[in-house]
Amino acid sequence: MRVPSAATISLGLAGLLTAAVPATAAPRQPTDGAPAHHQRLVWGPCSKAQTELNAAGAECAKVTVPLDYSDPGGRTIQVAISRIKATSTAGRRGILLSNPGGPGGTGLANTLALRPALKEVADTYDLIGFDPRFLGESTPIRCAPGHPSPPPGPVTSPREDFEETVRSARDTARRCQEYGDNAELLPHASTRNVARDMDAIRAALGESGLSYYGVSYGADLGAVYTQLFPRRADRVVIDSSTDPAATQYELFQRAGDPLEAGLDEWAGWAARHNDRYRLGSTGSQVRATVQELLDHAERRPVAVGGQHLNAPVLRLLLRQLVQHQENDAALASVVRDLADADAGKPVEPGPELAAMLQLLNSPDLEDSMVGGALFMCGDGGWPAGGWPKNPETYWHNSVRSRATQPVFGPVVNGMIAPCAFWKTEPREPGTSIHNNVPVLMLQARRDNNVPYDGALALHRRLTGSRLVTADIRSHGVYGRGIDGHQPVPCADQAVNDYLRGGTLPADDITCAPTGAAR
Repeated sequence: MRVPSAATISLGLAGLLTAAVPATAAPRQPTDGAPAHHQRLVWGPCSKAQTELNAAGAECAKVTVPLDYSDPGGRTIQVAISRIKATSTAGRRGILLSNPGGPGGTGLANTLALRPALKEVADTYDLIGFDPRFLGESTPIRCAPGHPSPPPGPVTSPREDFEETVRSARDTARRCQEYGDNAELLPHASTRNVARDMDAIRAALGESGLSYYGVSYGADLGAVYTQLFPRRADRVVIDSSTDPAATQYELFQRAGDPLEAGLDEWAGWAARHNDRYRLGSTGSQVRATVQELLDHAERRPVAVGGQHLNAPVLRLLLRQLVQHQENDAALASVVRDLADADAGKPVEPGPELAAMLQLLNSPDLEDSMVGGALFMCGDGGWPAGGWPKNPETYWHNSVRSRATQPVFGPVVNGMIAPCAFWKTEPREPGTSIHNNVPVLMLQARRDNNVPYDGALALHRRLTGSRLVTADIRSHGVYGRGIDGHQPVPCADQAVNDYLRGGTLPADDITCAPTGAAR
C-alpha cells in the first residue's frame, strides 16, 4: 500500500490544482540576453539532504534566471538543478527534465526516481531534476511562522469547521505576503515563469531542445512549455492533465462526481470483503457506514491516536486513499479504525491510519501547503482566475453539493484557498493552450483527481498530441510500479518507445486494466 506523502495530503488542504487559464495577452518569452544563456555552471556534490542523488553519483548546480523575464537585466534568482549524465555516449539523445506535480512539489531528485520506469532509455538522456522557483533549494520563499491551529473542541458543526478553514486561509495569505521581501517575489510565482526557467536551464546546458515528463500539475506545466517554446520542445510526455480552459476553482469542483464514483467502486469491493472489514454486506451499506462516520464527526470530532479529527480532515484522508484501486484494502482498514473510534471503542491505529496521522503533524505539510498556494495564487488568484473572493460563495456551494456529493462535495466546493485573500496581483495572465507540438498524453479513465474529460479537452487543443488511456482508477499512469502500484505495461511501453525513437503512436491507444493495448 502506498501511504500518501505529506505533500500529497497537502494538495487537498492547499487547494490542489493550477489551471492554465485563458490568456488575454501574448506571452513574453525570455530574450537572448537572459543570464542563463551566458553563464558558466559550477557543478559539485548535491546538498546533504539529497541522499538519493548523491548515492547515484549525481552532480548539482544553480542556474541564475531573471526574477522578472520582462526585465532580464534586473534582479535575479537561482534555480537548483541536478544532473545524472547519459551513460550511452554514442546514443545520447539530450536532456530529460521532469516535474512531480503539486503545485508546490520539489523535483531535484524526481527524474532520478523515474529511472526504473525508463529502463535502458535513461542511459540515453542526461537526467535533469530541478526545484521550481521559490521552492526547495531554488531561492525559497518563506512565510512568517504561524501559530498552531487549535485542536477541534469536543463539539463542532459544519459551519464552525468552515469558518476555521476561512481563518486558516486568510492567515496563510497574510503570513506569506507580509514576510521579508515576499511582496517583490510573489508576483513572479507562476507556471509561465517556471516554464521559462525550464528553457533557461536548457540554454545554460547548451542544448537546442529539451525532453520532458510531467505528472498532474507537472503535466499542465509541460503544456505551458509547449505553448511558450514550441520550437524547443523535443519529446514531451504529460500524464494526468486538466482542462486548460477551466478556472482553478472549477477544476477543484469538477472532481466531486468522479470522487463519489470512486467511492462507490471501493464500497462494492469492501462489501465483497465484509467478512474481514465488517463495513457492510452491500455497497449501499458500506456507503452508509462512511456517511454515518462523517455525520458524527460534523458534531463531535473523532478521537483516535491522540488526535481529534473533524469531518473536513476525514474527507481529505478519504480522498487521498480513494484515488488508487490498490488502496482499497488500506481505505477499508482506515474506515474500520475510524468507525470503531467513533463508536467509543479503544483503537490502536493500524499502519495505514498511523502513517496518515503522523503526516498530519509533519512540518513538511505546512511547507507543501505554502508552496502550493504560491502558484495557485500566482496563476490567477484574482476573481478572473476563478477563486471567489467572498467566503460565502464557498459555503453555499458546499451546502448545495451535499445532495449529490455527500462525502466529497463539501471539500471540493468548500475548501477555500488562500488566493481568496491574496493581495499580490499577478504580473500577467495565464497561458491559453492551443498548438500542434507533438506531445504524448496519458490519462486514467477513472482518475478522480483530474477527471478524464479535462484531458480530452486538452487533447483537442494540443492538435499534434496522441492520448494513451488507461482503463483504471488512478491518478498518474506512467511508472506506477515505482510506487508499488500495479503497472500499466502498454502505457509504460508507449512512453519509452516515444522517448527512445521520437515517433508518436499512429492513433490514440487504450490500455486495458491488465495493461495490454486494445
